[in-house]
Amino acid sequence: MDRFIGSRLRKAREAVGLSRGAFARALDLSSEYISRLEAEKRTPSFSTLQKIAAYLNRDIAYFFHEKAAPSDSFTLLFRAETVDDRAREELQKFRRYCDEYLRLETVTGRRLELAPLYGPAIPAERMADEERRRLGLGDEPVRDVFALVEANGCRVLRLPMPDDSKVSGVFIYLEQKEAAFALVNSAQSVGRQVFSAAHEYCHYLKDRNGGPVIDNPEVFVDEIVSLYHPREVFAQVFAARFLMPPAKVREIIEKDLRVPSPQRLAFDEVIYLKRYFGVSTLAMLRTLRGLGAVGRGQLEEYVKLDPDVREKEIFGSVSGGNGEKGSGGEGETGAVAKAIGSIGAAAGLLVKARRRVIPSDRFKLLQREAARKVTRDRPGRKSVQKTLPET
Repeated sequence: MDRFIGSRLRKAREAVGLSRGAFARALDLSSEYISRLEAEKRTPSFSTLQKIAAYLNRDIAYFFHEKAAPSDSFTLLFRAETVDDRAREELQKFRRYCDEYLRLETVTGRRLELAPLYGPAIPAERMADEERRRLGLGDEPVRDVFALVEANGCRVLRLPMPDDSKVSGVFIYLEQKEAAFALVNSAQSVGRQVFSAAHEYCHYLKDRNGGPVIDNPEVFVDEIVSLYHPREVFAQVFAARFLMPPAKVREIIEKDLRVPSPQRLAFDEVIYLKRYFGVSTLAMLRTLRGLGAVGRGQLEEYVKLDPDVREKEIFGSVSGGNGEKGSGGEGETGAVAKAIGSIGAAAGLLVKARRRVIPSDRFKLLQREAARKVTRDRPGRKSVQKTLPET
């Protein structure tokens, strides 16, 4: 086995925000022992190394020199079984976007800092609550999840994937550059994109060092997600609670809608809540079912309805989530009904949204700042070019 690298232990410990003493106590080790490991004056036993790696959510190989240079994260991404040639072509655009984003940050001097990394033992519900507290959100809705994710260190691109693609979202962490990126499939309904963004944000906060993640649209179907890696179940629970805090949902039901328990909600009230929290109708229904605000029979009935039609009748427009109106609506109801009755229809969740590339607002601002800097510093030189093709 190659030499143990103490500096990597120190870096991983600091990444989760632990002092040497707190880390030692968590593992039932002495602070002096941890200090000697980080100074490379001791080499841990294999059992101790397993405990350290598990706590820090790292592979054991991370703490050693490797004989061959590891494949970069994008190489691993392109080799994934779920990525066909057409999807790979779109992911190449994502890679160019990531490269250009980092270049713009270098030019402008505006580099994003990484958010704290959560440990492996925390439950999904508690992590969602703690992250909301860390961000000072209280129980209020997240009005722009894409901007929030970026402001906390994970850069976002919304890119339409092919209709038959098995890619709903992607998370990738470039360790050498200490930069995180999320891709959200913009061919999905906007409500689904909101949920996907929160799902990828969970991977960023907890699974950052586990390699790139490609999320199949099936992970958003409760009856199927358990067949996937446990981190997908965790991310689903996190995303639902992060976007729809149960306490706030109950408060609106009881104090605004005036629906006392155990009375169940009407479909119009479900749509009102969906608009309030900026999520898809299905996501809202799942949360309400968990809270007992809709029954199983109601859930099966409501998913067969077209929420867009009723939403337009009541509110005059369809909320796309996060303040976007008329941007494709739900676009998923038919597939949802089939998914509940027949699990195999989950891939149908990728339809009826406007197919366009949506760089983040921050990326656009950096483009302008970089262009001004280039014009100011190098008169006559061509300004920053767009890196993404029009679609």
